[in-house]
Amino acid sequence: MEQEIHFCTTPDGVRIAYAVVGSGPAVIRVPPWISHLEVQWQLPGYRQFIERLAQNFTVVTIDKRGNGLSDRGVGDFSPEARLSDLETVVDHLKLRSFALDGYSEGGPTSIMFAAKYPKRVTRMVLTGTFARGDTLMGTPELRSATMALVAAEWGVATSMLTDLFMGNNVPSEARMFFAHLQQVGCTKEDAIESMNANLVLDIRHLLPKIRVPTLVIHSRGDRVVPIELGREIAGGIRGARFVSRDGAHILLDPEILKESEKTVMAFLLEDLQPPPAIAKPDSPRSRSPVTILFTDMESSTATTQRLGDDAAQTLVRAHNAIVRDALAAHEGSQVKHTGDGIMASFRSATQAVECAVAIQRALAARAAEDGEPIRVRIGLNSGEPVSEDDDLFGTAVQLAARVCARAEPGQIVASNVVR
Repeated sequence: MEQEIHFCTTPDGVRIAYAVVGSGPAVIRVPPWISHLEVQWQLPGYRQFIERLAQNFTVVTIDKRGNGLSDRGVGDFSPEARLSDLETVVDHLKLRSFALDGYSEGGPTSIMFAAKYPKRVTRMVLTGTFARGDTLMGTPELRSATMALVAAEWGVATSMLTDLFMGNNVPSEARMFFAHLQQVGCTKEDAIESMNANLVLDIRHLLPKIRVPTLVIHSRGDRVVPIELGREIAGGIRGARFVSRDGAHILLDPEILKESEKTVMAFLLEDLQPPPAIAKPDSPRSRSPVTILFTDMESSTATTQRLGDDAAQTLVRAHNAIVRDALAAHEGSQVKHTGDGIMASFRSATQAVECAVAIQRALAARAAEDGEPIRVRIGLNSGEPVSEDDDLFGTAVQLAARVCARAEPGQIVASNVVR
């Protein structure tokens, strides 16, 4: 397959480039911080994924303003301007409905569009993205350091900027490609302007307005967009699915990439599958009393920075195993993994409390043997949540999450209903 490149012009006179490949329902890939349609197409892994996607969909990929084949030196990189770019492309193509696939900076643009045009968006994939920019790169010091790196090392294949985005021990060919993408993707000045616009962005108020099926994917070792920001999006969008994975902001591992691509493909293909012959018994209106348990690992981003990706992931796996063993022993059911913890439900409040105690005891025993503690908050609340798509929603769930957030690491906090 070969992509076809076209152009359209925004209301403020900026020429936007976009590429089209495939046939079928449209999937719009909303661009990240840096993009270049022709350079990206030269990457074998990227091209193969787009070609697989194009077997079932019309795939439209955009170069945002100031990037790639689109007009440079435009000045305005505000969220509203980027939203206008997306509006212009889909209107130029006369698309009535489509899926959105937003990566990194493309996530906020996708969220804004889905909130503004709920009937036009069929599904949404959000990868490594954020709804607010004030915690990008983790701390103010790291944000300042990143801006300084961009100003000093743009287009240069040095390790500091590359490692921030791609993780440690980046192969030389990947480092050279990232530097080349910077050189041809956009100017240093435009990259800084775009980043400054991201740092002041806050669209959290739009998350409850999203009514389309949403898949949120985030790398646990992401030092640019900490995983907490992905969890925040998944928690704010009703029914959103959250999938965490190993790796950094820009993913290199071919096996992890393959699994993520399978997840995205399966999610997008759901609308093309025939409906099941028998409806699920747990309809969106079904309710029954349950006790909800949340676990939350302390400071996962700081732990990753201190120990490294591999060691930090070992702690996550140990936490998951301990929690799941306790659930099995106390008749609990895992609802979902939240990235830094697990959400579970119980028919019995007593079983839920006993499970929480068992988890903390098992974590303490492991710390005594291993020496590296896993400090976990646990929160409990009882109620009648709404069950839909193998997930639980409603006030009871929200209160359980808030109770968990109030707990200290190593502590169990239960609402008055549980007590």
